[in-house]
Amino acid sequence: MASRICSLKAPVAPRAVLWSAALLLVSGAAFAQAPVRVGVVPAEKKEVTQGADFVGRVDAVEKVEIRARVKGYLQAVKFTEGQAVDVGDPLYEIEPDLFQADVEQAQGALERAEASKTLAEIQLKRAEELLAKQAGTAVQRDQAAASDQQAGGEVLSAKANLATAKINLGYASITSPIKGRIGLTNVTAGNVVGPDSGVLATIVSEAPMYVTFPISQREFMRVTGDAKASLDNVGVTLGFSDGTTYAQQGKVSFVDVKVDRATDTIALRALFPNPDNVLKDGQLVRVRLASDAPKSMIVVPQSALLADKDGVYVFVVEDGKAVVRRVKTGAEAGNGVAVLDGLAGGEMVVVEGLTNIRPGAAVTASPVQSGS
Repeated sequence: MASRICSLKAPVAPRAVLWSAALLLVSGAAFAQAPVRVGVVPAEKKEVTQGADFVGRVDAVEKVEIRARVKGYLQAVKFTEGQAVDVGDPLYEIEPDLFQADVEQAQGALERAEASKTLAEIQLKRAEELLAKQAGTAVQRDQAAASDQQAGGEVLSAKANLATAKINLGYASITSPIKGRIGLTNVTAGNVVGPDSGVLATIVSEAPMYVTFPISQREFMRVTGDAKASLDNVGVTLGFSDGTTYAQQGKVSFVDVKVDRATDTIALRALFPNPDNVLKDGQLVRVRLASDAPKSMIVVPQSALLADKDGVYVFVVEDGKAVVRRVKTGAEAGNGVAVLDGLAGGEMVVVEGLTNIRPGAAVTASPVQSGS
């Protein structure tokens, strides 16, 4: 009986396996044929301004490091850190007593020298009169003349010492040489400062501001052309690290006279207005050079771009299937990118559902807003 049961059940299992396999093949084929829903936008021609982006740094037009020029006791700090200062505003006060004493001492030395000069002139005149009357000798006259000249030299030396003393007294009061904003003070009242004390504080001007940036020779030729006069037609804009754009536009004011041999770049400097003090000295910014002559170019959204080891490509929809198109990209245009080669215009470019498609896959395309 056992052997009969086995013989009856043996053919059942293969039919069940075949039936299950058939179901899997049918369902798999149906799944493979189901088109993938994707969002597309047309590759449109738009006016694109040619340009290039570079990394630049903001530099103050004027920058001064405040240093002590005489040694003495720092009596007072006369500014608030971070405040705006004008030319001549007091910054530091070094105790002036010793320098005032030096001035008075030099003044006294000058007066003594002038008195000696007066006496020497009188003696020279008397010696000349005696010699004329043959009551004196030529030697006495020459000695008197030499004494007069020596006294004149001592007067000049005394005047120079007095001038030096007055200058040093003036250095005791440190004032701002430029208009700008002053930073942190590195010393406080009560310290002894001098020429070896280093920088006491730094002042930078705030408007306008320079932005300096390196540009390769190739990019320089592409953006500005060979003639320097073409720089007048090149606009300069700035972008910040948070993605925002600076409201003011600048102009290239300087092109370096030499190329950096290590990097093969040319240093350019642009001048920007800074009415609201948005730009800060030392700030890192993105610099964009753009020609004033826009060109009609095909533009696609950045979200459509994909890349692999062979380069950049996009998917386009043709006859209900996803087709790969290799492209060469150019400048940014808003939220899009200019396509220099690979698209003729009018193609429906896939921007949504890219992770679900492969070359040749069946797709159902729906238009979406490009936002570019």
